[in-house]
Amino acid sequence: MWCFGKLLVCSVMVCLFPLLGVAAAELEIPSVKVQTAPEVDGAGQDAVWAKVKPVTVKDSASGTNILIRSVYTEDQVFFLVQFPDSAENFLHKPWVWNAAEKKYESGLHREDTFVFKWNMMDHDVNLSNFSDDDYRADVWYWKANRTNPAGYADDKSQVLASQPIKKSTELTSMSGKARHLARYSDAGKAAYKELKTLTEYQGDLVDRYPASTPEGSRADVHAKGTWKGGFRTVEYARALNTGHDDDLQFEPASGKDYLFGVSIFSLYGRPHIENSPNFYGRGRISEPLRLKFQ
Repeated sequence: MWCFGKLLVCSVMVCLFPLLGVAAAELEIPSVKVQTAPEVDGAGQDAVWAKVKPVTVKDSASGTNILIRSVYTEDQVFFLVQFPDSAENFLHKPWVWNAAEKKYESGLHREDTFVFKWNMMDHDVNLSNFSDDDYRADVWYWKANRTNPAGYADDKSQVLASQPIKKSTELTSMSGKARHLARYSDAGKAAYKELKTLTEYQGDLVDRYPASTPEGSRADVHAKGTWKGGFRTVEYARALNTGHDDDLQFEPASGKDYLFGVSIFSLYGRPHIENSPNFYGRGRISEPLRLKFQ
């Protein structure tokens, strides 16, 4: 067992120590073929994970070390991600009762989120939101409040272009160029609903986003996360080939690798977003990573 300072961070099955595994300079994330699929429960305790060496990746926005493992079966690919997070943030913009004015107001809470962002181009690109490259990306958003209760990640896509496109926001690239970023939900139904207004008192704090069963292409990515002892664990599962044109399709037998990046959106233990403006939703990803099926 290993210790992180005075905090014991190793379970019998999977160690969480940030310095274990492949060095961050090695960009390849191997996916190992297995006969038995892990259960996507956010625990990371399946025996299969203990047999896979983790890769340590540094989140570019926060400097946090992330452990990533991957396995695959005949028809699915799985990921286990683990990283330190000093407190659990499991609400997102909840309705907070203002007793003085007798009405609900939008809370400042923001949920923990972990993102996979996959290149869908036929050539390499810089996948940052502030890239000079035009690209389309398949993005999997695990969200502690909006998708975790249903057991999914929100399956979406991003398009970055040099000219304005539908529903895009103008950004400035790292080199100072005008860029246009659009985020599109995959076809189907989300893993949550939104309570847009509350007219009668239902408690001091009300979840704005109750869980729902997703449908269609938006339901392609199963994901479950847990938080314990200052660490966040999230497991993902997706079909290798979803049959949907808004998704990246994986072909293990092809010998290809797949360019992607990851990102943590978190308040790192702070209860409100204004106390942590540098870490939440900055739109950056990790160093370029390549998934390689073994």
